[in-house]
Amino acid sequence: MSALAARAFSTTRLDLLPLRVEHADEMAGVLSDPALHTFIGGTPDTAPALRSRYQRLTAGSADPAVSWLNWVIRLRDDACLTGTVQATVSASGHDLSAEIAWVVGTPWQGRGIATEAARGLVDWLGRQPVRTVIAHIHPGHRASAAIAAAAGLTPTDERHDGEIRWRRTVCAVP
Repeated sequence: MSALAARAFSTTRLDLLPLRVEHADEMAGVLSDPALHTFIGGTPDTAPALRSRYQRLTAGSADPAVSWLNWVIRLRDDACLTGTVQATVSASGHDLSAEIAWVVGTPWQGRGIATEAARGLVDWLGRQPVRTVIAHIHPGHRASAAIAAAAGLTPTDERHDGEIRWRRTVCAVP
């Protein structure tokens, strides 16, 4: 498998831009609300901590069979960053699968940004050699469940660390 790379793409209202270390200062403000950690745990990162994290993420996985793909979400009308989407792509048998996640800052929630970004990400992955898209969602996180459903994922009976595994097949096996 050759490594996939995050490439910029757009949706109706959003530009999804490959993550750069330089995004950390603005993203620290976007992700500063402790409420964002209700279902994922932890606390908001400071700008220096995000810079360090973004350096690791942009360096990529040490495993050549795994691609870390990360984007920031820019709301085009406001020209501001509003959140992130990510995909970890790896081999699953003879196919590639992607585990995805999203987060949108509190001030921008309820405007369909996460849904549009997740749909755009799943569509983008469907144009890559990715067969399956997976998301892990806390059973009490109704907003994320709605986003996953809108992106075409369906819940399974599988659990991972207490979260429900959602799944979608995005491209046909050659």
